Amino acid sequence: MAVRIIKKYPNRRLYDTELSHYITLADVRELVLSGSEFRVIEANTEEDLTRSILLQIIIEQESGGEPLFTTEVLTKMIRFYGDNVQQAFTSYLEKSLALVAEQQKSMQDQMNVFGANPVSAMSEVTQRNLKVWADIQESFLKAAGTSQAPRQQKAAKESDKT
Repeated sequence: MAVRIIKKYPNRRLYDTELSHYITLADVRELVLSGSEFRVIEANTEEDLTRSILLQIIIEQESGGEPLFTTEVLTKMIRFYGDNVQQAFTSYLEKSLALVAEQQKSMQDQMNVFGANPVSAMSEVTQRNLKVWADIQESFLKAAGTSQAPRQQKAAKESDKT
């Protein structure tokens, strides 16, 4: 499957080379939602502008309706830039988002199965989710240089009691 090319012109307009007409940020958002692969390039220099266009879409989404990111979350994210844990944080976010997407798909698949019990399906997904989240968090904390990951701290506390 070829990557769809969207050209951004100096007049700030976006041109879909596959459809041969101008599109809006809302159209690009629809491409994202539909799972289409695309790249946005600057028409004159061919610089890849995909990230900046995606950030513009996020800004539009955040400014209208219920925001996904609170001020506190955004503040903490900004503090990770340039920090020695930036790479670990990026990896943590990517894995977390992949997990959520996988769990959402799994849940939809289970609900589509004839006779599936929604409560047991939810319980199963939750148990798997908790295990994976704990593993991801432990990896992140180790990479961030904390003295002990949560599981190690819990084990240390339990051994102190005996």
